[in-house]
Amino acid sequence: MKAVTDHATDTLGENQRTCRAAGVRVLIGGVCGLAWAAGLRGLMAEIAGDESSVQWSMTFAWILLPGAAVGMLLGWAEYLRATGGRRRWRWLALSPLLFASVLFSRPADLPSLFEDGVGGGAIGVPLLGMLGGFAISGRGRLRARAVAAIVALAAIPTWAITATSVGGARLALDTPRGAWVALYYYSFLAVLALACAIPHRPVSTGPRA
Repeated sequence: MKAVTDHATDTLGENQRTCRAAGVRVLIGGVCGLAWAAGLRGLMAEIAGDESSVQWSMTFAWILLPGAAVGMLLGWAEYLRATGGRRRWRWLALSPLLFASVLFSRPADLPSLFEDGVGGGAIGVPLLGMLGGFAISGRGRLRARAVAAIVALAAIPTWAITATSVGGARLALDTPRGAWVALYYYSFLAVLALACAIPHRPVSTGPRA
């Protein structure tokens, strides 16, 4: 009887440790995702300039909330990766596409979302991060990762060429503001790529947390 009780106690303790370890990673991921999304909103405001406005629904429901959700899902992916993986867990690599949910904010007026750049960015930024993440993950065919890296890195010259057409002369890369915004954009894509690499990385073969 004592052996059964001890086993039940050990099992309960192990389950609690597992939940705690998973919860910590999900919480950290959510905080990082929220911070990243808040920074992204700041970048959007800087690019828009005087035309920028902050709205409850667009900012909180369609940018910050998806950012926190993506971070939590990638935090969950890191927990699964560190504990041996699970069936179909790598599908979490698609979680950044939650940012595209902004397209549902005005379903009857989709053209306007693409005209002001929100719609294109909601699709393009996650895709660039996902491609970059796959490229640096070290997993998969080298040729496929090389192609992904080329496409992801194309964001650098693309922004350098189009910055002034997007935000005017004030975003020219030969000006202090333009150079800062460019580094702002590039570094945010790099951070997103690092996070997006998590579901592609090899699983840990150590004991489960």
